[in-house]
Amino acid sequence: MSRVKGGTTTHARHKKVIKAAKGYYGRRKNAFRTATQAVDKANQYATRDRKARKRNFRALWIQRINAAVRLHDDSLTYSRFINGLGLAGIEVDRKVLADLAVHEPEAFGAIVDQAKAALN
Repeated sequence: MSRVKGGTTTHARHKKVIKAAKGYYGRRKNAFRTATQAVDKANQYATRDRKARKRNFRALWIQRINAAVRLHDDSLTYSRFINGLGLAGIEVDRKVLADLAVHEPEAFGAIVDQAKAALN
């Protein structure tokens, strides 16, 4: 029985890593060992930052909503506004609220008025 060498498999694996490292600086783009380390670290960063992106966007939406609420009513805060939405039975998520606050201030003002009425 003839001996099987793993050349094609190894070459394919190396080629996959080198392709993923395209655009990196120095040996990280063409030396397999350093490219493997760089690609692994890049994948760790990508995994971590997918979660961080969700946190960052939620924080941005909250800031926009808070600013828009205070423009419509000086005494109303973000937390009291969200509480008023719950009491009024309005189930709109923060992403949509932030979009309304930026692009359609009149509609957002109506929502603020409903939330304020539910608080009183």
